[in-house]
Amino acid sequence: MTKLYAGLAAVTVAALLGATAYVVLMRGTGDAFAQCRAGQVAGGAIGGPFTLVDQTGATVTDVQVLTKPALIYFGYTFCPDVCPMDVSRNAIAVDILEEQGFDVVPVFISIDPARDTPEVLADYAANMHPRMIALTGSEEQVKAASLAYKTYYMKREGDDEYYLMDHSVFTYLMLPQTGFADFYRRETTPEEMAESVACFLSQTS
Repeated sequence: MTKLYAGLAAVTVAALLGATAYVVLMRGTGDAFAQCRAGQVAGGAIGGPFTLVDQTGATVTDVQVLTKPALIYFGYTFCPDVCPMDVSRNAIAVDILEEQGFDVVPVFISIDPARDTPEVLADYAANMHPRMIALTGSEEQVKAASLAYKTYYMKREGDDEYYLMDHSVFTYLMLPQTGFADFYRRETTPEEMAESVACFLSQTS
């Protein structure tokens, strides 16, 4: 099973990176965002319908959540290092964008619904960013959302309570009218992310 998940992760990453050639071809054509992409994936079948539960306990859909430009990250609150750094980076980028007049929402989707209840997510979101939307759900709901966004996650073997999760660490920029716009790797700084997102939003204003 571990080999299967690892294989799926490799295919996902290869598909994302392999699309760079498509981006190059799109430059100079009808792609309104070509100058903003910086060699990353242009559009594509990333994102889609989901039904999840937010930190207030309300059941919400993607239509209700993605009413504004959003930076979406899949992680879990018990993550010891990677998730806090990435989510904090996204929050800083959102604040930079707000100073520039852009309203962007940080969205956190938990891949650990067994521990990440709405109550847990409420505390987590409050500590990360006042406008963060944090989402959980049943295992089936989370899996469906993960598949829609082509993400990977897997529970590690170990203690039933204090276990870790392997997962992909991309952040996705979603726009209300056009859907998936771009993705950002871990190495992207808050300033670089804000600059990129501002480019996209300037093209849509």
